[in-house]
Amino acid sequence: MAAAFRKIGLMGHPEQRGIDEVLPQLLDLLSQHDVEVVLEQELGSVLEGTSLPLVAADAIGDAVDLAIVVGGDGNLLRAARTLAASGTPVIGVNRGRLGFLTDVTPDDMAQQIPEVLAGEFDPEARFLLNAVVRRGGEVVGSGDALNDVVVASGATAQMIELELYVDDTFVYRLRADGLIVSTPTGSTAYSLSGGGPIMHPKLNAVLLVPMYPHALSSRPIVVDGDSEIRIDILERSSRSPPVICDGQVHMTAEPGDSVHISKKPHKLVLLHPKGHNFYASCRDKLRWSSALTA
Repeated sequence: MAAAFRKIGLMGHPEQRGIDEVLPQLLDLLSQHDVEVVLEQELGSVLEGTSLPLVAADAIGDAVDLAIVVGGDGNLLRAARTLAASGTPVIGVNRGRLGFLTDVTPDDMAQQIPEVLAGEFDPEARFLLNAVVRRGGEVVGSGDALNDVVVASGATAQMIELELYVDDTFVYRLRADGLIVSTPTGSTAYSLSGGGPIMHPKLNAVLLVPMYPHALSSRPIVVDGDSEIRIDILERSSRSPPVICDGQVHMTAEPGDSVHISKKPHKLVLLHPKGHNFYASCRDKLRWSSALTA
């Protein structure tokens, strides 16, 4: 079969468990196909003495036409923030734990990766969020998220006071440990632990989940995905809440600051092996129906 992709970029974290085993296997597999391979710069330490070109993470999207991420969902989240702008599709080989995004296992790699290279895959577009912290009208920080943006108190059992606006319409004043703003992709991640619902990844929606709210009537809300969300940190708040994107990009807001969250124009193109099914993935990862089949 002719290759649908000619230049492949391999991405991952050098300290990821098992990457020193999977990466050589993946390279051997790719060597059997008519493709060029480049490595994310950090992976040079895993393959010492390699003659393969090393490319910085923020440039790899423009250098290849397919990225393969080896690791867990955290590795793919990191890659997503750099690959979305270039439109470079990505597929994940799971060496993490749960792996809702990295759905190729090392055992299935020898069959599924060649199929993807030949154009046999199911593509899926996932939108990202952009978060901007403003202070006195000036931007003091920004970040992107595929899963979620979290405005938190930054301390255990310490509440902050927030005001939430959607499209400049006041929603409520919230006293809580924080607020999770999640994409459908992130609905199976942190917001799920916070009591939020699971959303199908094709939905154009954003989920707002209060974290341990003072009022028990403060419940998760699903809003339109194109909404402009603003979270105001009230002046009387005693804490400077961190603003965290995908658990990886950290900013700090001060009382009186506002956090503006909206959909990014570029989407991540995520590739799945043929036959991928979101509900089957939920059954597997979340062990749905396990009590009935035990």
